Amino acid sequence: MTTGLTSDQVWEVIEKQSFGVLAMVTAKDEARTAGIVYILDMRRLYIGTWTSMWKVRHIRQNPHVSVTIPIHKRVPFMPWIKVPAATITFSGEADVIAALDAPRDLLEKLYHGVASDEQKMARYSLIEVTPMGEFLTYGIGMSLLDMRDPLKARKRVPVGV
Repeated sequence: MTTGLTSDQVWEVIEKQSFGVLAMVTAKDEARTAGIVYILDMRRLYIGTWTSMWKVRHIRQNPHVSVTIPIHKRVPFMPWIKVPAATITFSGEADVIAALDAPRDLLEKLYHGVASDEQKMARYSLIEVTPMGEFLTYGIGMSLLDMRDPLKARKRVPVGV
């Protein structure tokens, strides 16, 4: 059964966004989420963070994560009408990379001018998220009217890394 939505189309939407929600599990098996800003490179998400942040600790203990990327929708010329966001969700494997060990081009994309300051960069890490399996989408690549029907709005698309 074809979904009418391709892996490449989903990746294009992910690349146009920059905000998501990263979900992880603590050492005590408690669910936690964090809002993140990311960049996309070679079909992997990169998140800049201080090495001392709790999300780094949790990911080092358990690299299995989930990411949800909201894509805001609105009715043209009627901004007062509330419309649910479209979403892309996927499971993945995360890895923590010390900023000083990361490729220079990634540091420039994430940290811009600060990337050349090794003293500051020594406090930072990158979280690399590799999507696995399938994208679960809601409302991607469709009209607002079609989003009203959950059977039409929901899709499963192979990640296709």
